[in-house]
Amino acid sequence: MIGRLSGTLLEKNPPQILLDVNGVGYELEVPMSTFYNLPNLGERVQLVTHLAVREDGHFLYGFASEDERATFRQLVKISGIGARTALAVLSGMSVADLASAVALQESGRLVKVPGIGKKTAERLLLELKDKLAKTLPGVAGTAVSPQHAVQGDIANALLALGYNEKEATAALRGLPEGIGVSDGIRAALKLLSKA
Repeated sequence: MIGRLSGTLLEKNPPQILLDVNGVGYELEVPMSTFYNLPNLGERVQLVTHLAVREDGHFLYGFASEDERATFRQLVKISGIGARTALAVLSGMSVADLASAVALQESGRLVKVPGIGKKTAERLLLELKDKLAKTLPGVAGTAVSPQHAVQGDIANALLALGYNEKEATAALRGLPEGIGVSDGIRAALKLLSKA
């Protein structure tokens, strides 16, 4: 089992990257949350990995954090959820936002992820309800405040509009406390247009 790779980043072709580890090139698929935080080509990077062995080949997935990998592993255990869908979920929302959506049973936040329909979202919420809290006690075990849920909705809207996670996070920091979702989206778009 390959659990971690540390090497030089050679190629970035979303969602795939090529990592040189002591002269061996490893092709990995990564969620966009990891992809956006990768260094420049030629720089060193360290990723935790998940190796999937199937009839049609061996597939290696890379993640910036243990929480992302643990969440990916929980997602692919769900019937009908493959690696592509799991990567889409992690690309469309952070682990904290997913944990928040599961804790609050908000299928609306999941259907905003490309490739996730209403039935799949409901199945994810049902299957992850107890499992995510055990896998990520620090993230999923905490109570989710209504303001955190509002911030998650604003961030998801910005991601759906094509902004990356760094831009969305920066815009959220500039919003006043207690702002609503629609006002928050408008204010965040104004902040991003000035940047």
